[in-house]
Amino acid sequence: MHDGKALQSGTSHNFGDGFAKAYDIQFTDRDNKLKYVHQTSWGMTTRLIGAMIMVHGDNSGLVLPPRIAPVQVDIIPIQQKKAGILEKAAEVEATLKAAGLRVKTDDTDRSPGWKFAEQEMRGIPVRVEMGPKDIEAGQAVVVRRDTREKITVAIDELAAELPKILDSMQKDMLERARKHRDAHTYVAHNMEELKDIADNKPGFIKAMWCGERECEDKLKKMQESHHAVCRLNRKPFPTYAYAVESRRTNLYIGVRHIKKYGTQINKQRKRL
Repeated sequence: MHDGKALQSGTSHNFGDGFAKAYDIQFTDRDNKLKYVHQTSWGMTTRLIGAMIMVHGDNSGLVLPPRIAPVQVDIIPIQQKKAGILEKAAEVEATLKAAGLRVKTDDTDRSPGWKFAEQEMRGIPVRVEMGPKDIEAGQAVVVRRDTREKITVAIDELAAELPKILDSMQKDMLERARKHRDAHTYVAHNMEELKDIADNKPGFIKAMWCGERECEDKLKKMQESHHAVCRLNRKPFPTYAYAVESRRTNLYIGVRHIKKYGTQINKQRKRL
């Protein structure tokens, strides 16, 4: 993520019949005998939406990859009350939809500035600005959401040029995310380096492991004796704790709560 946090996603787990026995989940087999089910868990859930937001988003809102954006192009007519503006915007929308793009026209009574901010907040990959002078000149201004680059394109060429711009945006966003990940991936050659990186550098740590249980136990012992780091503020605290994801509900059931701006840890049993 932007702040160096890691999000577990896209994982799979074989639970066997452990949860089935705990919750008494059974089925009748072909021999008419009750047996416990075997379960799997797959991490391809809504957390991937969160990952997309946290990897690509900025202070203005969402930045959606074009291939998965519900709306790829937002047409924003300028001075839309003038004759012919909305009609031309509708014509362009129909042409782009026929070219296979997901398009909408913002013909609300809001100001152009408000519409620009709305498009950026919602993460629509590109917007097409069209005003009286643009239409007279046979052109429109295309603005990329990720870089805010403005590109002047002939109206008759929008159906051909917009797919190219969207493809370029898709590739650029992926490459930026990869570079950010690689820049925050570190290699530890020994325990001292591992502890130093964990304390001071947010991101991933690569370290060799021989596969022996003895070495794993040594690492666990080191973690128990060494201060952990709160991922909320990168400050050390002297014990392991579980911080709930939502800070709105204040739902803590027998877990330790980490205060956001301090190291004090309180056990709370509060249910709203």
